[in-house]
Amino acid sequence: MEIAKTFGLFVITAVAEIVGCYLPYLWLKQGGSIWLLVPAAISLVAFVWLLTLHPHAAGRVYAAYGGVYVSVALLWLWAVDTVRPTVTDWVGVGVVLIGMAIIMFGPRHA
Repeated sequence: MEIAKTFGLFVITAVAEIVGCYLPYLWLKQGGSIWLLVPAAISLVAFVWLLTLHPHAAGRVYAAYGGVYVSVALLWLWAVDTVRPTVTDWVGVGVVLIGMAIIMFGPRHA
């Protein structure tokens, strides 16, 4: 159960980070309203706060978060930007998730 909870927290953290970066992109590059910076700032504050909820905010946890972030970013590309990921995109996500699993579940030396 702890793994599912941590994974869910990773997903929520990734969404907060992506939203916090995507909204300024819409303002700067797509001609969006400057008011997009308000929810972007709130989202980035939420992202930082969510990072503090992770059990160990360093090292392996951040490496594992990176794998989830890449996966969520690809899903964002598909769902929000309506760009269908390629086969190599999905293979890349698989490689990242395998790497994440190796880091998180590999043997530990005392």
